[in-house]
Amino acid sequence: MPAESARESVPGPTAHPVPDAAAYLAGRWSVDRVVCDLRDGTEGRFHGTADFRPDAAGEGLLHIEEGELTWGGTVHPASRTLRLRPRPDGTAAVAFADGRPFHDLDLRTGRWTAVHPCAADRYEGSFTVVSADEWLLEWRVGGPHKDQLLRSVYRRRG
Repeated sequence: MPAESARESVPGPTAHPVPDAAAYLAGRWSVDRVVCDLRDGTEGRFHGTADFRPDAAGEGLLHIEEGELTWGGTVHPASRTLRLRPRPDGTAAVAFADGRPFHDLDLRTGRWTAVHPCAADRYEGSFTVVSADEWLLEWRVGGPHKDQLLRSVYRRRG
């Protein structure tokens, strides 16, 4: 059986349906992420926070992650900002900080798969809401120069 098929047949955590993605995500989360370079077997870890707070422009939420990435024995500061624009049906559009589209987000069943082409690379994201206070995100990145797996656990703080 090919590795991809074997991975898909392993049952994941039970999904927790979320009727409104923005309302669920609003607030502060801790983030623990493992980053694997599948080409050479190296692994790094990110630890930090994710804040989903109102966008000053009034267009939804800013998703701001800040923390430290440990890679090759060296610790680096790391951050990113995304924009979450809610829709009336409880789904959302996710965009980069500069407004370019990233992916849609629909957590109404507790699971969502997103695909984002980026130049020659392809990002495939799997979102799973585990509970009211925890969700998982896995990005598989493939392309001519990348073969990576990023697994993140978000836990509500406070």
